[in-house]
Parts: sequence; structure tokens; C-alpha cells
Amino acid sequence: MGLFGKSNGRSPKEQVNEWTTKLRKEGRMLDRQIRGIQREEEKVKKSLKDAAKKGDRDVCIILAKEVMRSRKQISKIYASKAQINSVIMSMKNQLATARLAGTLQKSTEIMKGMQSLVRVPEVAHTMNELSKEMMKAGIIEEMLDDTLSAMDDQDELEEEAQGEVDKILWEVTAGQLGKAPNVSDSLPSTSVATESLAGEDDEEVEDEDEINSMQARLQALR
Repeated sequence: MGLFGKSNGRSPKEQVNEWTTKLRKEGRMLDRQIRGIQREEEKVKKSLKDAAKKGDRDVCIILAKEVMRSRKQISKIYASKAQINSVIMSMKNQLATARLAGTLQKSTEIMKGMQSLVRVPEVAHTMNELSKEMMKAGIIEEMLDDTLSAMDDQDELEEEAQGEVDKILWEVTAGQLGKAPNVSDSLPSTSVATESLAGEDDEEVEDEDEINSMQARLQALR
């Protein structure tokens, strides 16, 4: 009988490391998607600038909406990446506690994280497979099969389109079109996203250091 309550030939550490590897792989895949969307956004912005020079406002508005869609998509992907990182940290913390308590308990945090991730189209398949493995291992309970249909962003887009389009037009055309956004309501820049991607490797190392420190403290309490 293993720490997970079932004997499957693998230690809890091996299982957690395997799941962590898979989760990080999905995170890197999301990074590639973000970079791909950003490259396409730059192409659209170039076309928007060209249309602005020609005075074709209708085309500019259409292209500005495409930029807005890409930024919303990137924002959702970043939220998924944050959820993946949260699940990884929760698993590491569970493993550190198990080494002291002798057993690995069910985790509400992991349960909620996986429940959220199985609804993300980009990672749904892998998360479904991982959730099944985690259920067998006893970390999470059976999740409800309530897969949500893809959200139609059109209504939301139309509601806030004018203000957002004006901001993008102002940004891309250097004030030639659109209206200047309020200081507190400015759009996130591409450079911020790029810096976030560049800093993730350092954050991963810091996470590992924090986990090792936690394990050392637990060991000292024995």
C-alpha cells in the first residue's frame, strides 16, 4: 500500500514529478501559442498602419477588432498558465507534507485547478488524462462532466468594442485615429507579455527553491 492508498509500482515522488513534467510541457505549449498570436498581431498592426495612411477608417476598425480579439485570447491563455502553476505548487506542497504525515491527502486546491483546466480547449485533453490518474491516486475526487461549450465573445465584443477599438487605433496609429485612453485604463503592452515570458524560467527556479526550503523545515520537525 503506497502513500496514495494504492500500490502501483511508483512512489508518490515519481508520480508527482511525472505530472509536473506534463503540466510544464503544457505550459510551454501555451507559451508558444502566445508568441504565435503576438506575431500575428504584429502583422495585423502593420496592416492597420498602412490602412490608416490611406485613410481607410472602416478597414482600420476591422483590424483593430482583430487586435482586440488577439489580446483577449492572450489574456485567457495567461490565466490558464497561472492555473497550471498553481496546480504544480499544490502538488509539490502535498508531497512535502506527505513525507512528514505518511500519507497524501485529497487536495481541494488541485481539484479546483484541474476542474478549471479541463475546460480550456488548448489543454483539455492532457488535463482530462491527468485528472483520471489523480483520481486513481486518491488526490482528487471524481469531477463533474460539465464541459462547457466554447464561449461566443461576439456579444461581449460588441458591448465594449467602441472604447477598446478607439484605444487600439490611438495606440497603433500614434494618435492619428481613435481616442487617447485614460491613464488608469490603458492597454497592456506587448513588451510586458514578452518580459513575463522571459522571466518564467527564473520563477520556476525560485519555486523549486521554495519547495526545497519547505521540505527542509518539515524534515527538521521530525
